[in-house]
Amino acid sequence: MAPERNAGAGAEAELPEYAGHYRLESCLGSGGMGVVHLARSTSGMKLAVKVVHAEFAKDPEFRGRFRQEVAAARRVSGAFTASVVDADPEAERPWMATLFIPGPTLSDHVKRNGPMPPAQLRRLMAGLAEALRDIHRVGVVHRDLKPSNVLLAEDGPKVIDFGISRPKDSELRTETGKLIGTPPFMAPEQFRRPREVGPAADVFALGSVLVHAATGRGPFDSDSPYVVAYQVVHDEPDLTGVPENLAPLVLRCLAKEPEDRPTPDELMRELRSVAASYDTQAFIPAQRTADVPRPEPETPERRPERRSRRLGVLTAVGVGLLAVGALASIPFLNAGSHHAKGGTAPRASAAFDGWEAKPVSSSGGTPQCSSAAGQLICARSGLVFALDPSDGSLLWRHSVASTRRSKPPVLAGGLVQPQLDQGPRLEALDPASGSASWQRKMAHNAIQPVGGMLLLTRPNGTVAGVDGTTGDTKWNRRIPGQSLPYFASFISDGLAYASSPSADGSSTRVTAVDPATGTVRWDARLSGNLEPVGARDGSVFFLSTNRVYGDTDAVVRYTPAAKSSRRVALPVARPDARATVRGNVVYVLAADGALDAVDVEARKRLWHLETSVSRGSAPVADGNHVYLTTADGRLLAVDAAGGRLVGQTPARPGANSGQVVGTVPAPVLANDHVYATAPDGTVFAVDARNPAAW
Repeated sequence: MAPERNAGAGAEAELPEYAGHYRLESCLGSGGMGVVHLARSTSGMKLAVKVVHAEFAKDPEFRGRFRQEVAAARRVSGAFTASVVDADPEAERPWMATLFIPGPTLSDHVKRNGPMPPAQLRRLMAGLAEALRDIHRVGVVHRDLKPSNVLLAEDGPKVIDFGISRPKDSELRTETGKLIGTPPFMAPEQFRRPREVGPAADVFALGSVLVHAATGRGPFDSDSPYVVAYQVVHDEPDLTGVPENLAPLVLRCLAKEPEDRPTPDELMRELRSVAASYDTQAFIPAQRTADVPRPEPETPERRPERRSRRLGVLTAVGVGLLAVGALASIPFLNAGSHHAKGGTAPRASAAFDGWEAKPVSSSGGTPQCSSAAGQLICARSGLVFALDPSDGSLLWRHSVASTRRSKPPVLAGGLVQPQLDQGPRLEALDPASGSASWQRKMAHNAIQPVGGMLLLTRPNGTVAGVDGTTGDTKWNRRIPGQSLPYFASFISDGLAYASSPSADGSSTRVTAVDPATGTVRWDARLSGNLEPVGARDGSVFFLSTNRVYGDTDAVVRYTPAAKSSRRVALPVARPDARATVRGNVVYVLAADGALDAVDVEARKRLWHLETSVSRGSAPVADGNHVYLTTADGRLLAVDAAGGRLVGQTPARPGANSGQVVGTVPAPVLANDHVYATAPDGTVFAVDARNPAAW
């Protein structure tokens, strides 16, 4: 059967007859990014071949995204995912072939047959949990799990489309362009902290998909994606119609904080009795007449409005939410020695054999550490502790609230600040003993230590400047032009930087604030979507992200005294990049492991290395090496001059190796030592001068 010809408005004149050596027999469906064809291999095996639209094949950024989708899909294998057979992302029309799975999408099934009965729902949940386990185990986060990405095969659900490739008219983007997904099935952190999206976001989506399967609607429902986004972040889910025996588990999946959601393994344990007795006929629609599913449009479904909202509130929510998503994506960088002006900490002359400290507590998570007051100050969930940097011995420990944190504890005003992301209380600890020096009741959405001050972003958008030594509030004000400021700071200049992009993402307003008084030192509107990553000699360095996918496409240096900018483009845009600055060189690490060294003064890329690291930490650098940690607990060292991998430590994955963390803590540099942490809870130290001996 020849491929169908599409003569509609805006259609491609001629659909290809072949993808590679696979003959395309018929069109299974068409979406925003491409056409899916039924094809056969030489042996006669049925395949589903996705061929990218010609207009997107000409877009190098889109090609880059498609390469990532192919790479992600190839790494994933399991009973509940579609296996990749072949692909060619470099073809004139990029394509990917997977095993053909006869059966409708979950979305189509619910439209035709209505909500699923409880027994089918439990089997669906078990299958999706196992699929997510397999996906997360290889370091992939789907980010776009929804009913149209779930195929109902005879032997259970299959998860398809890894949510990476998207055309320019995606349903909703934040002002930074980093938002990937479909709002009714996205997690709160995808709106608030898009750079920190991890596996728990897929679990949230699973909960939303289950509600859709049980009721025909989502747990957050509106015709407007902006209203849905507000509901996802702030409102409780509507589980009306979800079976009582499943509702508590679904509610856990829909927890607002990622750490409160179950892992796929925990879901599978809850549903073990179902997973062990699969009914292979469970998902076959009663009225199926063919084994080819109908084309599934990629536009979001419209659902009846159940919650009324005033137009003014809706507008404020849409704009405010986008600003929060954009600002929350700015990483709060550790003001450690690798950002220090003039070089690293004083050199140690004695040889250092290194050490490994066993987990201080049984609480989960990779420790986050910083170097201060002659100690290594670390934190895990519910605990702050200090280690002797010479041998790793425990100096003290102190219990704190078990709330989310994205940064390590640091020294502010001579006291240890635990740096919990948000909460009703502030606390400062004596670095000698770990005992509380002062406590204050002060609700905050974010906290940033700068010098001896703590800058607290309050829920109403005002900023409070708190003396780190005494806990006294020195000033409280709004920052002009910054509706909900989230700050970055760098020890080299002692200022705090807030940034917010324009509505169309074409420019960014950057405000430098004096932390001691709250006064604005300078304010500038700069071209591009910018994120501050470092400062040196009166200049601030930024990563610039494109407006389509939010990938980093350039490094920018701004000098406020001269009001001048310098932009150095990257040869290839990098997804979810993190960076550090050393002199005039910016080291950029992408989520796919690409590491670039960019000399802003010379206006060129010095070198590039493919590290094969998926979702690594922010890099840190001294004069000789660039260091980064990995999700499985390895520490890597790269030659700063030539970009060669010169050393790495063994993996320390821990008991939950099937899980993938959203943000990997960066290593710490101090006195010729590198300190790093691992998912198994260990903290370890190695000699920075000899990575080959690690």
